[in-house]
Parts: sequence; structure tokens; C-alpha cells
Amino acid sequence: MPTIFWLWLAAAVIFLIIEIGTPSLVFACFVVGSIGAAVTSWLGGSYLIQLAVFAGISIILIPATRPLARKVTKPSPQPTNVDAMIGKSGVVLEKIDPGTDSGQVRVEGQVWRAKANEIINEGAKIKVLSVIGARLNVVKED
Repeated sequence: MPTIFWLWLAAAVIFLIIEIGTPSLVFACFVVGSIGAAVTSWLGGSYLIQLAVFAGISIILIPATRPLARKVTKPSPQPTNVDAMIGKSGVVLEKIDPGTDSGQVRVEGQVWRAKANEIINEGAKIKVLSVIGARLNVVKED
């Protein structure tokens, strides 16, 4: 067997090792392209034909595997700790007054200092917009 056959197989192994470390399936396309080029080499194809087979298979497989790659890759992690508070609803325990920088809310059983752009009275329902340090930025819910 020609030496180029073994080089294509070595390239396939290298791409496979890289693919194991990256879940994007791009290098898996190069693995299949390298194997196709190795078969072309074994059948006696010229170097240009081998490169064309490698490039053609890889280029066709990359867009074809995108839907599968989206299913296989993990979604971004769930928000935890204070990031999980964003978007939650709560109730005002102490009047929120932007002028005096005072106010407290209860969100999911936890009491937080709160701030808002408007005065929100006790008992009003709020929604958390963001977390700034140990204080929630809230808005009044309708």
C-alpha cells in the first residue's frame, strides 16, 4: 500500500482524537473525509483526486451534521444562585423608595434589599430584573 494511504489514515486518527475533545462534530467530518481520501489512494487515485475527495466529503458533511450537532451538544447550564432570581416574582415587604434607597422584597422565601425606578408600596407584586451585589433591581408587576 502506498505511503499516502497511511498518511490519510493517520490524519483520520488525529482528527478523531481532536473530535473527542470537541463536541462540535466538525472534526468528525474530517475523519470521514480522510478515510474517503485513503480509499481513493488505495484505489490508485492521484493526489489531486484524493484532496478533492477529502475536501468534497468534508464540505458536504459539515452543513449536513449541523442539526445533529445541535442535538448532541449540551445546552448552556441552568442559572444558579442569584442568577436564578432574575425573572422571578415576589412581594414587597418594606416600601421601595428610590429617593431614600430603601426597600425589601421576598422572592422565593428569601428576603432581599431592593431598588426600583419608582416608589412601590408594601404588598405590591414585583418582578426581578437584575441582581446588583446583594440587592435586587425590581419592577412593579401589573
